[in-house]
Amino acid sequence: MVIEIDFNSDEAIYLQLTNQIIMGIATSRLQEGDSLPSVRQMADRVGINMHTVNKAYSLLRQEGFITIDRRRGAVIALDMDRLKAYEELKGYLKIALARGCCRSIPRDEVHKLIDEILDEYQEM
Repeated sequence: MVIEIDFNSDEAIYLQLTNQIIMGIATSRLQEGDSLPSVRQMADRVGINMHTVNKAYSLLRQEGFITIDRRRGAVIALDMDRLKAYEELKGYLKIALARGCCRSIPRDEVHKLIDEILDEYQEM
């Protein structure tokens, strides 16, 4: 999986890394049981500080996307229970939809956009 960091982005680097790994899982480029590079390897590969990678991996672990195994390192392990995942998604969607409402994006366009995004994931 190729990780691309936008150093000019307002989004924190650890969040960019976290989100790209989550997108890799969502698009099946990363599968349950796959090992991620070690903190040092990922930092070298992407050109960022090891502490930044460690922060991203810690967040992924807290959110239930990876486990940290002493022998294998960071491993994709989706152990989030469905209700917790649902509530997290609901929170993210509330914020995104509030932003859309503030910009007068119509309901039908929101539904169309969600369908397009879900279709992209199902095609992969």
